[in-house]
Amino acid sequence: MSAPTDPPAGFARHFRRSPVTDAWEPLYSKRDARRFVIGLRVAEAHCNARAMLHGGVLSTLCDNAMGIACALAVGEGTSLVTIHLSVDFLGAARAGQWVEIAAESTQPGRTIAFASAEVTADGALAGRATALFRVITRDAASSS
Repeated sequence: MSAPTDPPAGFARHFRRSPVTDAWEPLYSKRDARRFVIGLRVAEAHCNARAMLHGGVLSTLCDNAMGIACALAVGEGTSLVTIHLSVDFLGAARAGQWVEIAAESTQPGRTIAFASAEVTADGALAGRATALFRVITRDAASSS
Protein backbone atom coordinates (compact mmCIF):
# COMPACT_ATOMS: atom_id res chain seq x y z
CA MET A 1 0.00 0.00 0.00
CA SER A 2 1.43 3.39 -0.95
CA ALA A 3 1.58 6.33 1.45
CA PRO A 4 -1.14 8.97 1.14
CA THR A 5 -0.16 12.16 -0.63
CA ASP A 6 -2.87 14.53 0.57
CA PRO A 7 -2.38 16.55 3.74
CA PRO A 8 -4.59 15.86 6.77
CA ALA A 9 -7.82 17.82 7.19
CA GLY A 10 -7.37 21.47 8.11
CA PHE A 11 -4.18 22.06 6.14
CA ALA A 12 -3.95 24.30 3.07
CA ARG A 13 -1.02 25.19 0.83
CA HIS A 14 1.45 27.25 2.83
CA PHE A 15 0.99 30.94 2.03
CA ARG A 16 4.61 31.96 2.67
CA ARG A 17 6.91 31.35 -0.30
CA SER A 18 10.69 31.62 -0.16
CA PRO A 19 13.52 30.78 -2.56
CA VAL A 20 14.95 28.58 0.22
CA THR A 21 11.82 26.47 0.63
CA ASP A 22 10.59 26.44 -2.99
CA ALA A 23 12.51 23.22 -3.68
CA TRP A 24 10.62 21.51 -0.83
CA GLU A 25 7.11 22.28 -2.07
CA PRO A 26 4.39 21.40 -1.54
CA LEU A 27 4.34 22.72 2.02
CA TYR A 28 1.12 23.08 3.99
CA SER A 29 0.09 25.13 7.01
CA LYS A 30 -2.76 25.79 9.39
CA ARG A 31 -3.54 27.93 12.44
CA ASP A 32 -5.44 27.14 15.55
CA ALA A 33 -6.13 29.20 18.65
CA ARG A 34 -2.51 29.30 19.84
CA ARG A 35 -0.30 27.49 17.32
CA PHE A 36 0.91 27.85 13.78
CA VAL A 37 1.64 24.51 12.11
CA ILE A 38 3.66 23.72 8.99
CA GLY A 39 3.25 20.25 7.49
CA LEU A 40 4.83 18.28 4.71
CA ARG A 41 4.86 14.80 3.31
CA VAL A 42 8.55 13.77 3.37
CA ALA A 43 9.86 13.13 -0.14
CA GLU A 44 13.26 12.03 -1.41
CA ALA A 45 14.22 15.69 -2.04
CA HIS A 46 13.89 16.33 1.73
CA CYS A 47 16.16 13.44 2.74
CA ASN A 48 19.83 12.99 3.54
CA ALA A 49 22.06 10.10 2.39
CA ARG A 50 20.53 7.91 5.13
CA ALA A 51 17.04 8.38 3.63
CA MET A 52 15.87 10.44 6.62
CA LEU A 53 14.49 13.99 6.68
CA HIS A 54 17.58 16.21 6.57
CA GLY A 55 18.27 18.17 9.75
CA GLY A 56 18.81 21.36 7.74
CA VAL A 57 15.36 21.05 6.15
CA LEU A 58 13.78 20.47 9.54
CA SER A 59 15.70 23.35 11.15
CA THR A 60 14.63 25.75 8.39
CA LEU A 61 10.98 24.74 8.69
CA CYS A 62 11.10 25.08 12.49
CA ASP A 63 12.57 28.57 12.09
CA ASN A 64 9.84 29.44 9.57
CA ALA A 65 6.98 28.12 11.73
CA MET A 66 8.20 29.76 14.93
CA GLY A 67 8.84 33.07 13.16
CA ILE A 68 5.33 33.12 11.75
CA ALA A 69 3.86 32.17 15.15
CA CYS A 70 5.67 35.14 16.70
CA ALA A 71 4.69 37.49 13.88
CA LEU A 72 1.04 36.57 14.37
CA ALA A 73 1.33 37.16 18.12
CA VAL A 74 3.24 40.45 17.85
CA GLY A 75 0.93 41.87 15.20
CA GLU A 76 1.02 43.71 11.91
CA GLY A 77 3.65 46.28 11.08
CA THR A 78 6.55 44.17 12.30
CA SER A 79 9.22 41.95 10.85
CA LEU A 80 11.21 39.33 12.73
CA VAL A 81 14.84 38.28 12.42
CA THR A 82 16.12 35.09 14.03
CA ILE A 83 18.77 35.71 16.69
CA HIS A 84 18.87 32.20 18.18
CA LEU A 85 17.63 28.81 17.00
CA SER A 86 18.00 25.49 18.79
CA VAL A 87 16.71 22.18 17.43
CA ASP A 88 16.75 18.86 19.27
CA PHE A 89 16.47 15.87 16.95
CA LEU A 90 14.64 13.17 18.91
CA GLY A 91 13.58 10.79 16.15
CA ALA A 92 13.74 10.21 12.43
CA ALA A 93 11.24 10.95 9.68
CA ARG A 94 11.42 8.97 6.46
CA ALA A 95 10.00 9.35 2.96
CA GLY A 96 6.22 9.08 2.93
CA GLN A 97 5.73 10.19 6.52
CA TRP A 98 3.64 13.23 7.40
CA VAL A 99 5.69 15.73 9.45
CA GLU A 100 4.19 18.59 11.44
CA ILE A 101 6.03 21.48 13.07
CA ALA A 102 3.61 22.95 15.62
CA ALA A 103 4.93 26.31 16.81
CA GLU A 104 3.73 28.84 19.32
CA SER A 105 4.89 32.21 20.49
CA THR A 106 5.71 31.69 24.16
CA GLN A 107 6.59 35.29 24.98
CA PRO A 108 5.84 37.92 22.34
CA GLY A 109 7.53 41.19 23.13
CA ARG A 110 8.10 44.58 21.58
CA THR A 111 11.81 43.95 20.93
CA ILE A 112 12.37 40.21 21.48
CA ALA A 113 9.94 37.34 20.88
CA PHE A 114 10.36 33.78 22.14
CA ALA A 115 8.91 30.66 20.52
CA SER A 116 8.89 26.89 20.82
CA ALA A 117 7.90 24.09 18.48
CA GLU A 118 7.21 20.38 18.62
CA VAL A 119 7.94 18.18 15.62
CA THR A 120 6.02 14.98 14.95
CA ALA A 121 6.36 12.35 12.22
CA ASP A 122 3.12 10.42 11.71
CA GLY A 123 2.13 11.58 15.20
CA ALA A 124 5.32 10.39 16.97
CA LEU A 125 7.58 12.96 18.61
CA ALA A 126 10.59 13.59 16.34
CA GLY A 127 12.00 16.86 17.66
CA ARG A 128 11.69 20.07 19.61
CA ALA A 129 12.90 23.57 18.84
CA THR A 130 13.15 26.97 20.48
CA ALA A 131 14.01 30.35 19.04
CA LEU A 132 14.42 34.02 19.85
CA PHE A 133 13.54 36.68 17.31
CA ARG A 134 14.36 40.38 17.13
CA VAL A 135 11.16 42.30 16.50
CA ILE A 136 11.63 45.14 14.03
CA THR A 137 8.90 47.63 13.23
CA ARG A 138 8.50 48.12 9.51
CA ASP A 139 8.99 51.88 9.96
CA ALA A 140 12.38 51.30 11.63
CA ALA A 141 13.37 48.72 9.00
CA SER A 142 12.65 51.08 6.10
CA SER A 143 14.61 53.97 7.62
CA SER A 144 17.85 51.98 8.06
